[in-house]
Amino acid sequence: MTLVYKIATTAAEFEAIHQLNYRTFVEEIPQHPPNPQRRLVDRFHDENTYAIALEGEQLVGMIAGRARRPFSLDAKLAGLDALLPAHQHAMEVRLLAVAPDWRKASVFAKLAGVLGREFRDQGCDLALISGTTRELKLYAHLGFQPFGPRVGSGDAVYQPMWLRLPDYAERVAHLELSAGDEAASFLPGPVPLSAAVRAAWCAAPVSHRSSEHLRRVGRVRERLCALTGCADALLLPGGGTLANDAVAAQIARRGGAGLVITSGEFGERLADHARRWRLPHRTLALGWGEALAAQRLRAVLAEQRPAWVWATACETSTGARHDIDLLRDACAEVGAALCLDAVSALGLQPLDVRGVWLASSVSGKALGSYPGLALVLHDGHLAPAGTLPAALDLAGIAAAGGVASTQSSNAVAALEAALNLDWPAHWQATQAADAQLRDAFAALGLPALVSAPHAQPGVITLALPAGISSERLGNRLARVGCRIAWQSAYLRERNWVQVCLMGAWRPAAVEVLPALLRRYAGAME
Repeated sequence: MTLVYKIATTAAEFEAIHQLNYRTFVEEIPQHPPNPQRRLVDRFHDENTYAIALEGEQLVGMIAGRARRPFSLDAKLAGLDALLPAHQHAMEVRLLAVAPDWRKASVFAKLAGVLGREFRDQGCDLALISGTTRELKLYAHLGFQPFGPRVGSGDAVYQPMWLRLPDYAERVAHLELSAGDEAASFLPGPVPLSAAVRAAWCAAPVSHRSSEHLRRVGRVRERLCALTGCADALLLPGGGTLANDAVAAQIARRGGAGLVITSGEFGERLADHARRWRLPHRTLALGWGEALAAQRLRAVLAEQRPAWVWATACETSTGARHDIDLLRDACAEVGAALCLDAVSALGLQPLDVRGVWLASSVSGKALGSYPGLALVLHDGHLAPAGTLPAALDLAGIAAAGGVASTQSSNAVAALEAALNLDWPAHWQATQAADAQLRDAFAALGLPALVSAPHAQPGVITLALPAGISSERLGNRLARVGCRIAWQSAYLRERNWVQVCLMGAWRPAAVEVLPALLRRYAGAME
């Protein structure tokens, strides 16, 4: 089972801490006398902050910290401050205890990482520890430096050590992200999944004709409508390519010449859909990452008077976003129906598709579920089937209550679980993490390909210098438990890498990624 790392907050967690404290520092390391209650409450308990590791509800690891003087080391070492490096605000780490079955470097590192982040947020820049002589190699691996004489006696001898907290992430990021747990993923797909999504996927399947499944499909459709402002949402077995084929099929039934706007790989794929469906159209080709200018768009629309316009809401290849308000207003001025590829955009940030005829998306990207469902959001105006393939007949699927043929109940259940999220809070967190990463990358000399206000929060494309190979960098990061995008042909051809904040991305991974890039990209220069 994957361990959960957190700051202890509940009475049950604190009681488990007292019991683990006793097992470790009374029974294993004879630092305190035994007692019949078999629990040991630390003398600084009321001032301690505890980072803990849980296997289910069982406590398997802990570490405590406090920033209030005097420290326990003050009583053991005279003139403690004179022995320390220059710093602003120190904290003391104590009570590192891990159950025997979980004693590995990654667990120690993650506990220290959770505690370190907590105290860095409080303004601390130096950590002190009395390291048991049994684990000096481990502490040194985590970056702790010995100072002063050893303290204690008998079986409880300790080495005073210090660690600069700002250095921690760079030194041991690979330990936090690797060694048995799932890798930290910054891919555009597959994306990190929450426990609720995984559990829903693993439930026993039910018939797609059952009332249970039909009700769930109805709830998912309603949730997508509430999330985007569309009149209806349809779920089809498939991915983004199929969703865009369904959009193309509707355009074919509508008729008329249209305009496809391209500014990267996925806009060019829309143009390819139009060609394959033999849709009469012209292309407004922008440079990769180029913003859509209002004056140019309106001039092209006024000249061509297209019946429809098809564009990406988020051009995933570059990290650029199109101004949907501009597209909507400009299309309305000439009576053109607007279609959007929102495959990556839906779920990244608020997406309002009111006034949009058709928008394609998927279950497996920013919505945070498994791939497998193609989504088509629409305004309620669907063309009758005619000679369309049954799998792409959106009107027929809508008439069948959203389930016209076999559909995976597990995929729908997982998507429902993913949609049960505090979206405003998630969007705010994603935007903050995006800004944090962009600033950190720029400080490394790796500015994002597209900058604000045209950048899509949650998708950052980096053009690497000639001396840094995207393939080598991506492989090195993968080996230490961090996955970034580089393998797509359009990324490899341009020596680009991509960092995406989709699904249940990990704040701890966001914090250590810049340090990993500094280490491995710097080694290649």
